[in-house]
Amino acid sequence: MAKKKRNRNEERKDTRSTSNKKVVVTTSKKENTKKLQPTVSKTSSKKRTSKANASTKMLYGKQNFILMGAGALLVMLGLLLMAGGAQDPNEWNADEIYSFRRTVLSPILILAGLGLELWAIFKKDTTTN
Repeated sequence: MAKKKRNRNEERKDTRSTSNKKVVVTTSKKENTKKLQPTVSKTSSKKRTSKANASTKMLYGKQNFILMGAGALLVMLGLLLMAGGAQDPNEWNADEIYSFRRTVLSPILILAGLGLELWAIFKKDTTTN
């Protein structure tokens, strides 16, 4: 009898699985769809440069890189001035911790360096041909 109950349960599972099938119907017509066209470059009508000429042209000029390096040096100098000074960890020296160098001068140098970096990035190169 146990076998009959199992067979009935299996039959029920089979009927459930077949009744839950979903059918997908598409309504688009192939006649109305347009074929996709490849995109056309806007610079294709312009005169193309040679590969050698295009590979040597850089986004930033020499002056931009010099200014970026100077900005990075200013940021590093400001960080060194803020951290500098050897102090005994067991001693509290308020004059050294809250000195002009650490609270005013070094933040000004860091912000000036970041400003110089931004200006160097956005500055146009005047040596383009």
